[in-house]
Amino acid sequence: MATSESDKCWRECMDVAVEVACRAGKVVQEAVKHEKSVSTKSTPTDLVTEADQQVEELIISTLRDKFPSHRFIGEESSAAGEKCILTDNPSWIIDPIDGTCNFVHSFPMVAVSIGFAVKKELEFGVIYHCFDGTLYTARKGHGAFCNGVRIQVSKEKDVSKALILTEIGAKRDPATLNIFSGNIMKLLSAPTHGVRIIGSSTLALCLIATGAAEAYYQYGLHCWDIAAAAVIIREAGGIVIDTSGGPLDLMSRRVVAAGTHEMANYIVQQLQPISYERDDSDPDVQK
Repeated sequence: MATSESDKCWRECMDVAVEVACRAGKVVQEAVKHEKSVSTKSTPTDLVTEADQQVEELIISTLRDKFPSHRFIGEESSAAGEKCILTDNPSWIIDPIDGTCNFVHSFPMVAVSIGFAVKKELEFGVIYHCFDGTLYTARKGHGAFCNGVRIQVSKEKDVSKALILTEIGAKRDPATLNIFSGNIMKLLSAPTHGVRIIGSSTLALCLIATGAAEAYYQYGLHCWDIAAAAVIIREAGGIVIDTSGGPLDLMSRRVVAAGTHEMANYIVQQLQPISYERDDSDPDVQK
């Protein structure tokens, strides 16, 4: 496919993604007002609701009708046993409700996230904040936007002036919690301005893209938590890498994102790793 032709095609795909993300977000807005049917997946803290499944079905069915040859990776379909493997084919990477625990408690940090990759390269990302209607969008080479206004990461290099975001992950065994707490203690004693946890990986990453915080790190998130946000941060001028300091591996379940290389490298040097199964491991293995 010629460059101009593919550019037009991916732009059309993104337009559809924006429309369906906003529509799905409205469904979530309505669902949060009602009693929720909640169950668990891999751990007691890994929650899923009927709304997660319904919203994912809405998104995938809409996209599949328009793009029948494309592949789909969704949080709930993956949890149900579908293979979570990224190929060279055009692929949609979907989190129908990021921040399910927040959604269950009506805590207002919940998002719909839709990423799109071709030949294993991320092309665009769309994230819709379900409570306040904020829309984050970015397409490779075309900049990042919040409600149509261009956004830019913080260019702060000094960690003592940084606000750092993270998430806990599904593992809550004592050894994992000790490492998690130790990583936070290292960063707080740097010192930094603070460390925050908001319960939504995608929205936390969007806050890096807007410059509201300087860095984000996490072990235990999934490809659908990272895909859309990675494009948005990069197009806002930021860095998204592996916790080892190498290139981002979308299936590795770990990430460091920051506004500057200096900030990202500092975070990498402080972290003690936490091990999680890869997203593209055997689907019978716990994710």
